[in-house]
Amino acid sequence: MTATGRGAALTPFTSHWGGRIERALDQLLPPASEPPTVLHEAMRYVLFPGGKRLRPILALVGCAATGRSPERALVAAVGIECLHTYSLVHDDLPCMDDDALRRGRPTCHTVYGEATALLVGDALLTLAFEAVATAGAAAVGILAQAAGSRGMVGGQMADLEAEGRPREGGLEQVQWIHDRKTGALITGSVLVGACAGLEAGESLPGSFRQKLQRYGDCIGRAFQIADDCLDLTGTVQELGKNPNADRDHDKLTYPAVVGLERSLKLAHELAAEASALAEPICAAAQQWRGPDIAALDGMAPLLQDIALAAVERRC
Repeated sequence: MTATGRGAALTPFTSHWGGRIERALDQLLPPASEPPTVLHEAMRYVLFPGGKRLRPILALVGCAATGRSPERALVAAVGIECLHTYSLVHDDLPCMDDDALRRGRPTCHTVYGEATALLVGDALLTLAFEAVATAGAAAVGILAQAAGSRGMVGGQMADLEAEGRPREGGLEQVQWIHDRKTGALITGSVLVGACAGLEAGESLPGSFRQKLQRYGDCIGRAFQIADDCLDLTGTVQELGKNPNADRDHDKLTYPAVVGLERSLKLAHELAAEASALAEPICAAAQQWRGPDIAALDGMAPLLQDIALAAVERRC
């Protein structure tokens, strides 16, 4: 996407906050020289250089949607990236998806061994909650639910159980898995960021939260459908990992259930639904904060750009 038309709002936002996300991550993680040095070195190895940083960006945008500075959500946002990365480290293990490449480099367990990779994931998971606690108790609860057995981990379990019989599962089952495996943390990122925008004693108004949650749900599902499709159409260079992994593992994916063409159509329909929520989200925020709040200027185009970027990507 370019700085004109699509991406005109997202490009400057990511340019401004991208470097801050990297610096905040660097400050959050223990230095590699601090004992146990191998563990801390491996934690940094899996986080730098990073991936798309979609989840921290969504947390910052969730905070901005409340009319507050994204700076308030920065530490919590990078905590979510730690949790996401822990899930990738564990996903790549031989007992899970057994992948050798991640983000264009050998996976953690191939470099540091399986035991260290397990501990890297454990350390990143706990560090994530320390960071997200800066956004308040409600944010911690949201993240716990998004990441646990009723969210990401539950989706991962169901994903493993469905391996080897992708055509036995229908559209409803693949939606259930993907909404938890990927979508729960994406929606959780937006809501954690919104919690960071609250003042003491405040809570998110019901109408605003409902719209923001649906926005995250649509993006989460669209993002995973696009990911399923990219696994079939992308290259190692584009993906930073081996393509056709889902097919090789006989995974239950959208293309396995409805085909590639319909999958792409569904992804774009969900992105369009998320984009259509941008104005209602801003209207609900203005009703809450006041109609003249300047911090919401340009918020709707940013929300729309993120929705489109979730599906219009090659990595």
